[in-house]
Amino acid sequence: MRPLLLLVSAAALSAQPTITFLRDVAPVLNKTGCTSGPCHGAAKGKNGFKLSLRGYDPQFDYEALLYDLAGRRFNRADPGRSLMLAKPTQQVAHGGGLRFEKNSDYYKVIYNWIAQGVPFGDPAKDTVASIEVEPKEIAMPKPGEFAQVKVLARYRDGQSRDVTKEATIESNVPDVAKVDLQAKVSGERVGEATMLVRYQGRYGTIPVTILNPKPGFAWKALPQHNYIDTHIDAKLQKLKIQPSGLADDATFLRRVSLDLTGQLPTPEEVRAFLADATPTKLKRSKSIDKLIARPAYTDYWTLKWGDLLQSSRKYLGEKGTFAFREWIRDSIATNKPYDKMVRELLTSRGSSYEDPAGNYFRATREPKPTMEKTTQVFMGVRLVCAQCHDHPFERWTQNQYFQMSAFFSAVGLRPGYEIGEEIVFDQRTDYEMKHPKDSRVVAPEFLIASSVPVPIPNDDRRRDALATWLASKQNPFFAKAIANRVWSYFFGKGIIDPVDDIRASNPPVNPALLDALTKDLTDHNFDIQHLMRTIANSRAYQAAITPNEWNEKDFDNFSHAAPRRVGAEALMDAVASAAGARPNFPEVPEDTNATQLPDPHVGRDGFLDLFGRPSRESSCECERRVDLSLPQALNLVNGRTISDAVADPKGRIAKLILGGKNDAAMVEELYLAAFSRLPNKAESERGQKYLSGGVRAVRGQDLLWALLNSKGFLYIY
Repeated sequence: MRPLLLLVSAAALSAQPTITFLRDVAPVLNKTGCTSGPCHGAAKGKNGFKLSLRGYDPQFDYEALLYDLAGRRFNRADPGRSLMLAKPTQQVAHGGGLRFEKNSDYYKVIYNWIAQGVPFGDPAKDTVASIEVEPKEIAMPKPGEFAQVKVLARYRDGQSRDVTKEATIESNVPDVAKVDLQAKVSGERVGEATMLVRYQGRYGTIPVTILNPKPGFAWKALPQHNYIDTHIDAKLQKLKIQPSGLADDATFLRRVSLDLTGQLPTPEEVRAFLADATPTKLKRSKSIDKLIARPAYTDYWTLKWGDLLQSSRKYLGEKGTFAFREWIRDSIATNKPYDKMVRELLTSRGSSYEDPAGNYFRATREPKPTMEKTTQVFMGVRLVCAQCHDHPFERWTQNQYFQMSAFFSAVGLRPGYEIGEEIVFDQRTDYEMKHPKDSRVVAPEFLIASSVPVPIPNDDRRRDALATWLASKQNPFFAKAIANRVWSYFFGKGIIDPVDDIRASNPPVNPALLDALTKDLTDHNFDIQHLMRTIANSRAYQAAITPNEWNEKDFDNFSHAAPRRVGAEALMDAVASAAGARPNFPEVPEDTNATQLPDPHVGRDGFLDLFGRPSRESSCECERRVDLSLPQALNLVNGRTISDAVADPKGRIAKLILGGKNDAAMVEELYLAAFSRLPNKAESERGQKYLSGGVRAVRGQDLLWALLNSKGFLYIY
């Protein structure tokens, strides 16, 4: 027998508000998971029935429900017998399991919708225009507190209603703050999180702050070297987190040398720096300038940009790889303004040998992957999932994906006159981008409007307009993306992290700081070296790794330094530097460092690949791994890279012994070479005792081997 509450007359039905698919039913399908990836929203659907992922295309979903299986999912004469109700309530076998109960509100909505004749609704009225979330911000005085979230949808017809129950609410850091099915947020530990709210393609965020409840906190102001410290301190003071003081000189020198040049300071450089009586701030600032002026700085950042731009002979051939590398290297060495560098890449034409910037197009080749790389590298925006459907976590649509791809649709590649050479040119016919749904021609259109309009020509040179728009100071993503990326290279994580996934649902941990860095960069005309100097000179960058009682649980707000494993190439060079040996790479000159290698083809399948060197198959920062795994540990202990280096007959141990150094001097030299610091008294005594207990050469190699296998060597502190 059907529930009495659903037995309504035609007159009663006509008196009820109209239930539409757009306004009422689609949100139910999304909330109950019918349109999710593991269910019917999968690329190929589920059990022969497909819906759009997360309901991004309500027209498609409506027609699929209406016409698939000849409309058998509905029984308008007896709505309760409709498969659309029988399956999710498990009255009929359903692979997706129970989605809602027979007496639930969701059941009633769908039942009455079918009874009313399954109206689609009017997109001009029933589409959600925006959502509002309350409260705008949540601040909890301590963990264990609660706050209720409310979500209000505003429709295009001006009406609004509470949709909290149907909205999807998630925490980006659940161990700081989590949310239950009733939209109640609970504070778990001191820190910050963001509630990400999603409803019918509209998004909102609620920042959550949980303060330190520990009594006795009193802010102790530390010296602020520049605006970076001002913004970080403002946030820390609000959170009741006391920042750590400065790292000592030796720790700073090792950190900044590896971060700026990928090379360890030599023992002589460490001694000179420690002996320098110049005031700390000035002394460190001078060392930063000296490091940036070195060729090693150019080599190291050429390596990083080679990763992002996919400079590899797999795509470019040997001559193309070296030509592209030299173009990148020259751009770094001359401190070419970042916006100019990007414009040259995007507008390059002609021979890939004569204009090496054209190699930018050779790895991706086609318009769509070229667009994906361009937006991810230079805007920090990932559009790849919008190729098949509207972005599930952001405002970007499938239409925008193809509009942006259309800027590259005219780019062509043809063989040149030399072996391996290709010519980048603009096709003049048959180059239009077509939409996969209806094959209509898609005109190029910028992802966001510019405050300074840039005309888009309706011809084959449309990418010139894209370059102008993209690298503009008015583009809110361009400078922000590179400022955030550069920051991550010095701190191990971005202010927005991952650095190439900037979206409303992945907010910055310190918006004011990121805005200040972005403004500073544009005010100085995209001078990347200026940005690096500013970051490296900040107290935040120079902070000690040792936490205090107030910041020991802070991992997000840069209140103290965090350990970072040395990258693959820099680690191999560090082993060679500490041991006084030279790595041996095929195909390159004998004095080549790992950070100077042209591409991943050299030294393949060895130490560098094991320790996370990227293969340059994509432009994602995630390709470079800086974890420490069991295979890596076994290689360090048993592999040839370290054992051959420490036993090199022309290496540091041999030179120290032949130079007549006593045990104390040898221990000191090895600590300076490996850790960039002097040994403390206990370390010196233990080292001397070990050296004196056997053959000095063997014992010296053992001691150096132990230092190179320690965390103090493998990590930047």
